[in-house]
This record gives sequence, structure tokens and C-alpha cells, in this order.
Amino acid sequence: MEALFLSSSSSSIAAPNKLFRRDWCTLVTDKKRLGLTWCRVGGGGGDGRNIKPERPLRVSSLLKDRGQVLIREQSSPAVDADTLVVSPNGNERAIEINGVKTLMPFSGAAKVGSKEGLGIVSFLQGKKFLITGSTGFLAKVLIEKVLRMAPDVGKIYLLIKAKNKEAAIARLKSEVLDTELFKTLRETHGASYQSFMLDKLVPVTGNICDSNIGLQIDSAEEIAKEVDVIINSAANTTFNERYDVALDINTRGPGNLMGFAKKCKKLKLFLQVSTAYVNGQRQGRIMEKPFSMGDCIATENFLEGNRKALDVDREMKLALDAARKGTQDQEKAQKMKDLGLERARSYGWQDTYVFTKAMGEMMINSTRGDVPVVIIRPSVIESTYKDPFPGWMEGNRMMDPIVLCYGKGQLTGFLVDPKGVLDVVPADMVVNATLAAIAKHGVAKTDQEPEINVYQIASSAINPLVFENLAELLYNHYKSTPCMDSKGVPIMVPLMKLFDSVDDFSDHLWKDAQERSGLMNGVSLADSKMLQKLKFICKKSVEQAKHLATIYEPYTFYGGRFDNSNTQRLLEYMSEAEKNEFGFDVGNINWKDYITNVHIPGLRKHVLKGRA
Repeated sequence: MEALFLSSSSSSIAAPNKLFRRDWCTLVTDKKRLGLTWCRVGGGGGDGRNIKPERPLRVSSLLKDRGQVLIREQSSPAVDADTLVVSPNGNERAIEINGVKTLMPFSGAAKVGSKEGLGIVSFLQGKKFLITGSTGFLAKVLIEKVLRMAPDVGKIYLLIKAKNKEAAIARLKSEVLDTELFKTLRETHGASYQSFMLDKLVPVTGNICDSNIGLQIDSAEEIAKEVDVIINSAANTTFNERYDVALDINTRGPGNLMGFAKKCKKLKLFLQVSTAYVNGQRQGRIMEKPFSMGDCIATENFLEGNRKALDVDREMKLALDAARKGTQDQEKAQKMKDLGLERARSYGWQDTYVFTKAMGEMMINSTRGDVPVVIIRPSVIESTYKDPFPGWMEGNRMMDPIVLCYGKGQLTGFLVDPKGVLDVVPADMVVNATLAAIAKHGVAKTDQEPEINVYQIASSAINPLVFENLAELLYNHYKSTPCMDSKGVPIMVPLMKLFDSVDDFSDHLWKDAQERSGLMNGVSLADSKMLQKLKFICKKSVEQAKHLATIYEPYTFYGGRFDNSNTQRLLEYMSEAEKNEFGFDVGNINWKDYITNVHIPGLRKHVLKGRA
């Protein structure tokens, strides 16, 4: 059988002849060997030439199983033959440097430089905001930046889930005002810091999962009359959350908020903080395009050629009906988690989180009416690059559990494509791009049809951080600045081993667990209790690591690169002064400096609180 091959970024072909963009690439399976044996490349005519691979090719782990291939007709959109991945725009090529595939710059990002700039600070002056998810990591970085750069901004209403006004104020003080992130503002305002903050920040009790976003009548009327910009930063980011829970906040929530936005008389812009990974299992260069209601990535990729369009209302009803059945116990919770993953993967998304976020975008686009919309799609958001100071972090972000477990000697290998790319972007760059987009599009409504603008804030297309390089950076950091064990002895870690085979990774985990527990050194058979205890510890350690790898596998073998042409074009609108104060050019990130001197020290200080 012939089928298009979607490779992970590590797949490499030694091609004696150059492959052109008009070429189509198919792989033929050998039924006897049950493997992918050769690649046929042909132009418009269909005559092909066979290219033997340097090493066995393997199908991207993003597919339903490792033996599955995608069927696409020869007359379908072009394939990016240089990278052997489907390219949504059908005309992108790549170069390969040391086995790492790098996309050529997309020519669509025309330069539109402006000496005057966007006028970000002047736009913020006097504007009133409504922000959801305001006690979350990214929202706090945004609030701090706005108050520091534009202290004469108007009221910022913060939707906070709390039982009453007093509880909301208490959360505001403990989770926002008292955090280290705001130390620059604290130093600037001195004794008047708290009065300044409470004058600008107005906590209102509510919940975007509820009708009218849970606002009291008086609060709803005030905000609807005053607010200029709405920013939705509320989300449930657990990859394998219960389907009903994730749908409630990530899908139904944005729809509820848009319903309220349409009541706001002065509203200039609705901004949705999404994620670049709403693109699911799309491959190759992934463009900054909005979702329309019913879009289905599985259908795009021909995973399910006859599948009907995605019906968001039906998905919400399905989850609600499933949640009502049976008792609310641990088994029921697991079934709801499994349901979310099953539905996500059947439609072409890797997990419940990104699936429900994508449906949230669909809800916004289908109900927005005449409301101008901006969708911000950051990739993996990590610690601040420089503002308000380098390395600020809160909680374990996506890659951080692996980084910290490795530094503490608890994880010496991981399941990852060594030549693959971890798409990371610092939190302050996401905030800067968000504010630039608000200034660009937050103009008064006109008679023209309202726009929906998408900005992907990501590094993989223009400044990729390769996993094997990341492993070296982690090793060099912990080699020079090791963590300490409970006795104050430095923990010396080896270079992390990267595995692209589940079996090899499992073998490594078991051997490593045995060595660390002392089983490899021999335990007296007479001491059966100790032996059983050590075996139990080893088993739990292996299970936890494998669980972590299973959750992260769709991201550590991700086959797409996020185009950020709109984001780069936005940067070109800014003045030099704005670029200095609100810069977000991910192409300028020095990964060695950021990972070793900013991010890991920030993790150890703000997450581990110096305990390592």
C-alpha cells in the first residue's frame, strides 16, 4: 500500500537527487517486514525513483499508533518533500543542518517598519480592562507590565472565583499583590504601593463557566458600561483533565465571555489567550489561521476520510451525559479523563487540553458578531526573559518537572526525539506581543467587517531549541552548579540519555532505578522485607517516569513548526523605543544563556525556593 509519510523531525533521507516542492512522496510498506522500506519521489508524471533511507524510517508518534500511515491521494495538496511532512501552505522547504530540519523563513512576513510605532503606552492610558484568569502565571506578568509601563491606565477588573467580595480581595492580595513578581512596582511606589494597586485593580467575583460569567447584576452593568478591552486568560491546562471539566472552562467559558462582551458598549477588542498547540496533529509549517466551527484536523490529515465535521454542541452534550451516569468516584473520574483523550485523538488532537482550547476558539469565532477579536497562541510559556527581572517563574511549567527531576538525579533519561524541537517562549515576550496586538487592533469599531487576527508566539520556526542541545545545556548547568542531597552532598548527574524507543526507555528506567535503590549492589535474600521494599520503590519510580513520558510524548515527538509571520510583522510596526520596552523577537533568544543562566536558576529560586 502507498501512503504519505509524516515523519518526526529526526527522520532523515540521503537523497542523491534534490527533491522539489512539486514532488510527492510516498512510502511503501513491506508486509513481510511490517516496516517502511522505501520512498518514492515523483514529479507531476507519477514516475518515481527509489531512495533508500540511511536508517529505518519511523512514523510520527502523533499518529494513533506507530504502525499507522496517512492515506492521501496523489492529486492532493503538495508535500514538503525536504522535510517529509505535510505543509499546510504547500510550498515551504527546509534545510537540514546536522540532522536538524530548519524551515526557511516564510516570505509572507513583509516588513512594514514605522518610526511612530504602535503607540502602546498611549493606547493603554485611561483604558479599562476586564481580565479573566487573573491569578494565573501569565496574567500576572501582563498586569505587572501594564501597571509599570502605564500607571495612568484605567481600572482593571479582575474576574476572580470566590464566594464573596472579601474572599476575592483576599485572593488578590495573597496571589497577586504579595508575590515577588511585583517587587519593582513595590519599590517604585513605596508606602503607597498597596493603595495604588487596589485603586487600579478591581476584583469582581465571577466564573466564566457560568451564565453572564457569574457576575452580580451591579458589577455586570458597571463593567459592560466601562470596559474597553477583554482579555480571557482563564484555562484548565491539564493535558488529561476530565472531559466535562476541560470543556466547561476551555470551550463553554470563552463562549460565555463572548456573550458578555457583546453587551459591552465601549468594547474595542476581545483577546483570547490560547495555545499554539490547538493546531493538534498538523505537521510541517503551521500557519496563523483561525478555526471555524466544525474544523477537524483528522479530516485535514486524512486520518478519518469520512468523518463528519466536529460538532462542538454534541461534544458538550456527550460529556454532560457521561458525567451524569454512575457515582462520582475515582473510577468515574478516570473514565471521564479517558473519554476526553479518546474524543481528542479521534478528531486529530493529541490531548483533552488542546482539543477543548481549539473548540473554545471555534466558539469565539462563531459567536463574535461585530466584536473585533485577537487570538494569541503562545507555545510552551516559561520563565521571564528580562521583565520585570529575569527568571521569574511560578509553578512547574511543561518541561520543568523533567528539568528538576534530572537535576536531583531522579531521572537520567527521557523519551524524546533527539533531533526534535522544544518550542519555548518566555512569559514576558508573550505579554509584550499581547500588548502590541491590543494597541494594533484595539481601535474603535468601524463599518468594516470585524476582524479575527491570530498571532502565534513561538520559536520553533525561526530559532529552534533542539532536544539534544537542551540536554547538553542542562548537563553543563548541573555540572557547574549541582543540586544538593539531604546531607548537603552535591548530586552529580550524567548527560541525559534520549530515547526514541519506548522499550529502550523502559529498560533504562528499570536499570537506573535498580542502581539508585541499591538493588544492583546486591541485597541479602534473607532480608526479604528490605528486598520487597526496594522493588516496590523501583516499580513506582519506573511507573511515574513512564506516565510522565506518555503525557509528554505528543510534544517530544511533535512534527509541526509554528509559523509566526503575523507576529514578526507586528514587530515591524513598532518603533525602536517600543522594541526596547516591549520586545518579543524570539529569534534573538540565546538559548544557552536563557536555559543555563536564567531559566534553571529561576526554577531553583522561585519553584524549589532554594531547596536544591
